[in-house]
Amino acid sequence: MSTTSTTYGARDHARAQAGTVTEAMPAIPASTWPDPPPGIDPAKLVWAETVAGGGYTHKVLARGTELRLTDVEGDACAHMLLYNADQPWERLNVADTVKVQWNAYLGEAIALLSDQARVLATVVTDESGKHDALCGTSTVDGLTLFTLAAAKHGLTPRDLPPSLSFFQGVRVETDGGLTFTGSAGPGKSVVLRTELPVIVLIANVPHPLDPRPDSPITPLRVLAQRSAPSTPDSPEWTASPEAQRAFENTADYLTARGLA
Repeated sequence: MSTTSTTYGARDHARAQAGTVTEAMPAIPASTWPDPPPGIDPAKLVWAETVAGGGYTHKVLARGTELRLTDVEGDACAHMLLYNADQPWERLNVADTVKVQWNAYLGEAIALLSDQARVLATVVTDESGKHDALCGTSTVDGLTLFTLAAAKHGLTPRDLPPSLSFFQGVRVETDGGLTFTGSAGPGKSVVLRTELPVIVLIANVPHPLDPRPDSPITPLRVLAQRSAPSTPDSPEWTASPEAQRAFENTADYLTARGLA
């Protein structure tokens, strides 16, 4: 029987864990992810992970990466923050994402804007329709997990802006109040396309308006594969005059830096 009370025992115990697989862990390399869903090419996968309820994850993704989030069992809540990976002081601005595009609700063709009026990512497809760009994760658990994820990229608590939330919806009533509308059910996915190199932080924790006792949170599947960024012919580029201007700002930035 091995023991961890000695250096050699601890080493042997640690080495014995090689090959252990659990439900909530990343696949390394990502191409080894079992049973990829339609539309996912294992050869192009760069990130494949299941995030347990109450867990978090993070990754740096290249421009033009397709990021697919899936609410596996119907009670995931993916709170997300995005940063320009090359200049992380440029980050997701939820207020501008909402007000510049005259739309309080996330969905297909919505651009996720930075505080520099550029597009960090776009929503390409949305099977859920139950999301939130108004509340973010204001719980202690969510902020703690974001702090941990941010630290892996040299970011501090002061670098944490308000976040977006996928798979748990909120609607605005005529009197200005907010109503929690919950999930669209299991198996629903959202696909984002990164328009700049980005740092992605995700915390899978309860929505702050979820009225259910103990707010059950179920696993979130994260798959990312190499793809291509939007072009002037893409529907996301011309979804609105405001989105087009943001894409033009992004193209100007990329061209000046020799990235496009």
